[in-house]
Amino acid sequence: MTNLKADIALLTDNRYAAKTASKDDWYLGNILRDDELLQNALGTLGFTSVRVDWASPDVDWSKFRCAVFRTTWDYFDRISEFTAWLNRIESQTRLCNEAPVIWWNLDKHYLADLESRGIPVVESRFIEPGSAVNLGGLLEETGWDEAVIKPCISGGARHTYRVNRASAGQLQSKIQPLLAVESFLLQPFIHDVVNTGEDSLIVIDGQYTHAIRKVAKSGDFRVQDDHGGTVHDCHPEPEQIRLAEQAMAACSPAPGYGRVDMVRDNSGRWAVIELELIEPELWLRNHPPAAERFAGAIARFVAG
Repeated sequence: MTNLKADIALLTDNRYAAKTASKDDWYLGNILRDDELLQNALGTLGFTSVRVDWASPDVDWSKFRCAVFRTTWDYFDRISEFTAWLNRIESQTRLCNEAPVIWWNLDKHYLADLESRGIPVVESRFIEPGSAVNLGGLLEETGWDEAVIKPCISGGARHTYRVNRASAGQLQSKIQPLLAVESFLLQPFIHDVVNTGEDSLIVIDGQYTHAIRKVAKSGDFRVQDDHGGTVHDCHPEPEQIRLAEQAMAACSPAPGYGRVDMVRDNSGRWAVIELELIEPELWLRNHPPAAERFAGAIARFVAG
């Protein structure tokens, strides 16, 4: 068994477990820069930390005072393996964020919970496994001319498609085999995503720290950098900051950190489109003081 000695495990996946990045690997470089900021801030508070591949088979998790989810960005492609691991590890060390909120945030049905707790979310229709779905009929029923459909357990825009009434039949044949085994989410296409972008607000210990705006490349609607999206400065409105903090406060147990992705919906109101509590990119490099806030949150969690 690997003998890793540190107070805190910063969880990543095997693609990003390297300690250095080549000059042309900006993606890994960004990951390492964010983790470096956090590790330095933890060190200032007297905590040692090490980056660990969550799926490594020979880690003694009980040696850590806690494990912090950072860049476990393959979990949705290995969901059976990940959930089995999660079941094991939660009895071996403390998890930050805590296990109940991780389980809850795994599945986008959490959006219905947020809405029931008074949080404005993008309107959503859930399609359960085995459903005899008719996408064209759903668009007629909802009155949406255009929509986005995606799995309830996903990330990085996996199997995320833009659909209209003309393309519904063709797309249905593509997702029908997937619907045999997993739930999907249908939401109206939000025009402001392509006109303006999607705002990501980071909240640590219940308080807003900073924000970025993600903008899709021309001709696309997916804002992730995996698909050519770009990141820009963002100065959110007070209404957005209130919404981000209220969305995090609506979670139980309260997350130590997370990201609230929001858009201005087709009626002009700010609404949550995603709540990222498992492995949110936090863009600490864009606002280094947030690393100190994050380290403080982890320190309080360990001491609690």
